[in-house]
Amino acid sequence: MQNNMVDPIDSLKERGFDIVFQSHAKSILYGEFYAQLLEICQTLQELSLPISEIIGSGGGETKFTQRLRNALNDLDWKKHNFEIQKTIDGTPRESISHEVDHVKYVDGAGVLACEIEWNNKDPFFDRDLENYKRLHAEGAISVGIIITRGLSLQDNIWTAVYQFVVQREINSFEDLANVGYTPTPKQKANVLKRVNRNKDPVPFKDAWVDNFVSNKYGQATTHWVKLRDRIDRGVGNPCPLLLIGLPYSIVNLDNDDIDLMEE
Repeated sequence: MQNNMVDPIDSLKERGFDIVFQSHAKSILYGEFYAQLLEICQTLQELSLPISEIIGSGGGETKFTQRLRNALNDLDWKKHNFEIQKTIDGTPRESISHEVDHVKYVDGAGVLACEIEWNNKDPFFDRDLENYKRLHAEGAISVGIIITRGLSLQDNIWTAVYQFVVQREINSFEDLANVGYTPTPKQKANVLKRVNRNKDPVPFKDAWVDNFVSNKYGQATTHWVKLRDRIDRGVGNPCPLLLIGLPYSIVNLDNDDIDLMEE
């Protein structure tokens, strides 16, 4: 990077983003893809995550994830299906496809690939990293990027959700329904088991937040520690990688006029 250039990664770090470069990814990005690195960093700097969207999202993608995807799509980071075909003496023998959600082609430089793993099961990291490894080995991509929940965000989700239920005075399933959230029968049973037990009953707020966070954002989902575990084991090596963890600082705890219901 030239001395007169702003370092977009430093700005993310100042806001609490987790950042890791692997296998010379930093030199490649700053040397060949500075403009594309800058646009991703600027997009991430503008992120805001209302606490209601942490709680109120259904089975599909959250509104937050949709906004991030749409912002990247607008910058021409488009979904792409890479198809790699092997031939022997002109005869096709093998065809493998790898779909990546956000791909940016840069004339004269190469190709960047980006996946957002906000809240999947953590084996999705294995899929992404192995895809990147194969695509890089075939010369299809220059750098692979993964965006996921960062360490500070994962560590503070319980506190954020608890603050939400305190602010909204949620003390029952009826109160939850009034803000647009309906637990499953199994979740209700698990909460009531702790609330109604004879010995050391747990307040509804605590029991529900414990159950919600462990079910939806537990250790078996995609977050920073699970991603780093795989990197430390060498998964995806030697593909150059940029890993980005979203920080707690993007969470907006002001819930005025925010509707939990999915559009």
